[in-house]
Amino acid sequence: MKHIDVLIIDDEEKFAAMLSKRIMLRGFSSDICHDGGQALEWVADPDNRATLILLDLQLPDMYGTNVLTEIKKIDPAVPVIILTGHGTEKDREECSRLGAYRFVHKPIQIDDIVAVLGEIGEAKSQ
Repeated sequence: MKHIDVLIIDDEEKFAAMLSKRIMLRGFSSDICHDGGQALEWVADPDNRATLILLDLQLPDMYGTNVLTEIKKIDPAVPVIILTGHGTEKDREECSRLGAYRFVHKPIQIDDIVAVLGEIGEAKSQ
């Protein structure tokens, strides 16, 4: 099976750690960034390749749509799921326009992440 790495970008440290642990229990690897600047450095590093990015909208240093815009400039093909506890329909529309793969309200279920990874794998094999 191809190496799968999920990048979690979320400032809620306990949530990110729990989600990372659950992802790793499913046999995937996971990295965590707690703000937009750190995440953009991670994505820009050629040694890092995410199969899927989980991006919170509410980050301490920048809004998630700005992070999404910059991620897509660096790696247009990477699927990004927007995670939010407070996102609006306007946020959903903007994220879709910017290329988000999905827009999901927290909490996200680990089975939903695994299903998306399966969808991504199928799309890449076609």
